[in-house]
Amino acid sequence: MNQKNSTLLEKILQGDRRAMAKAITLLESTNSESFEKGQELLDSLLPHTGKALRIGITGVPGVGKSTFIEAFGLFLIKLKHRVAVLAVDPSSPVTGGSIMGDKTRMNELSQHPNSFIRPSPSSGVLGGVARKTRETVLICEAAGYDIVFVETVGVGQSETLVDSMVDLFMLLMLPNAGDELQGIKKGVLELADLIVVNKSDGLQEPLAISTQSEYRKAMQLLSSSKKSWDPQILRCSALEKVGMQIIWEAVKNFQDALQNSGEWAQQRRSQSAKWMWALVEEGLLKNFRKNENIKKIIPEMEESVSSGEMLPSNAARRLLEKWASSKKTCTSKK
Repeated sequence: MNQKNSTLLEKILQGDRRAMAKAITLLESTNSESFEKGQELLDSLLPHTGKALRIGITGVPGVGKSTFIEAFGLFLIKLKHRVAVLAVDPSSPVTGGSIMGDKTRMNELSQHPNSFIRPSPSSGVLGGVARKTRETVLICEAAGYDIVFVETVGVGQSETLVDSMVDLFMLLMLPNAGDELQGIKKGVLELADLIVVNKSDGLQEPLAISTQSEYRKAMQLLSSSKKSWDPQILRCSALEKVGMQIIWEAVKNFQDALQNSGEWAQQRRSQSAKWMWALVEEGLLKNFRKNENIKKIIPEMEESVSSGEMLPSNAARRLLEKWASSKKTCTSKK
């Protein structure tokens, strides 16, 4: 490891937020040299990772994810925890940067010395997370943050990838059961370990109580993703900072239940394997696109598909056949 990376490593282990940001930037870089430096750094940080509680937060747009994370994060900091938040925003189709800027909605939490907030653009990645979210979690853990929140873009058909990188998956709901039960995807409900009805205050509190009751009935019809835990449906008001203690107790009960059953460690191992295969698939796609033989016929295939002359399935098959034949040629030359 060069001197620059060594210094960066030491600063991260000391909890230096600027050093953390630099390391994350290296890992997110499309420059191969910067990326390799980031990987080398991450490898050195690995022995210092794995001790944090990882919590995924998702919910429909407008449910108050950022407000909830700020309220819950400040509550946890009062309990002497150090909190990191990885807020994933939709990407601008023009600049590729974040559109919403969740950090601006967590003003108090972002200024606290025991917190670290990193907004990242989703960059077209499905699943509501950024491309390097898993790596960023490890950097936060190495820096001493014992609770890491991963806030997704929003909830929808593909917003379940976060479940493969966190210990607890929390789904926030609005006090409007009818609309949401129709609009939300069954898969997200089945993955949720905690369902929290937010905005349970003022005139909306009776509606929130009714929504909580409706979800309890609905969850009885669904299978839980965990063997040692039955999902709980809770209420809170992030705006008024009410209900944080009850939610935290549920989180601790969840952690105890899974750790005692052995499911916690098993889940972590399974997630590591999924991460490996995700990187294999990403690497294969990159190599596929870089292949000179493939590059030559991609425009032709795209034009044939766009004009309706060829089925996408046939074009894909021809590209894959070309890829396979080029690999055979390379092997025979060796």
